[in-house]
Amino acid sequence: MGLDTVDVKAIDAVVNIWTPEALSHRPDWKDGFFQGKVKARSPMSAISLEQMLERMAEAGIERGFLVAARTGRLGLPGSYHMPYEVVARACEKFPGRFYGLAGVDPTQGMSGLRAFEDAVKHMGFIGAHAYPHWFETAPDHARWYPYYAKCCELGVPFLTQVGQSLIYSPDQRLRSVGRPITLDAVACDFPELKLCGIHVGIPWHDEMIAMAWKHENVFIVADAHSPKYWPDSFVKYINSYGRTKVLFGTDFPVLDFKRTVDEIAELNLRPEVRQLLLRDNAIRVFGLKG
Repeated sequence: MGLDTVDVKAIDAVVNIWTPEALSHRPDWKDGFFQGKVKARSPMSAISLEQMLERMAEAGIERGFLVAARTGRLGLPGSYHMPYEVVARACEKFPGRFYGLAGVDPTQGMSGLRAFEDAVKHMGFIGAHAYPHWFETAPDHARWYPYYAKCCELGVPFLTQVGQSLIYSPDQRLRSVGRPITLDAVACDFPELKLCGIHVGIPWHDEMIAMAWKHENVFIVADAHSPKYWPDSFVKYINSYGRTKVLFGTDFPVLDFKRTVDEIAELNLRPEVRQLLLRDNAIRVFGLKG
């Protein structure tokens, strides 16, 4: 099976912060959603940053990108914004172990854009994170374009959900607007933007593969879907001509750290491919030190 799991110091590109402070900003739908629909096996109760690092270490994960999520326009049922400061403090406490992804809200106009720029320039965030379905605004909509331009200016990647969305809050049912093909126009308009489709793109994963194959600046983050159930075409892509295009992620607590890494080991990827997937691709895309 090549390298042992622990030989690769993995980088998890999508992690939800789950401290008591962070959970105080999240709405009540989280418990029913994570334990119900997605059948998350990680505990839903709060855990400290130290406990998270212990669990990451057990899985051979060295670093995690913490998401300061923006889920919908504030004031709507189920919507919330994780304050940038919550994630920034975690990254400051454990530099080199945690990095921040700044969630963006396309409805906030210039105030949101300025806050995002400040998060990158003065709070150490290394990229943008977007949930198009929470705004029912597809990735190729004009409202996202100022953020794409700003990411080019700042030299940071833009991560956006692709694929089907689910029902998170029963009081706000959201359409699935993240078709991977919508990244085509974005990649054409912003060829220097590192554009990462998170959540694999299922059920349109072959469409997501096509986008990553067409555009040198488009990548896939393999998070939120258990590797045990990854489509065959996606596994074959990772293990062949897509070996430099896919980044590892869990979307913790959607997926447990160790279980996810163990399931990747069972895919029997070539050792050099697993190194790229679990670590090297993230270092290259985000411009991190090895």
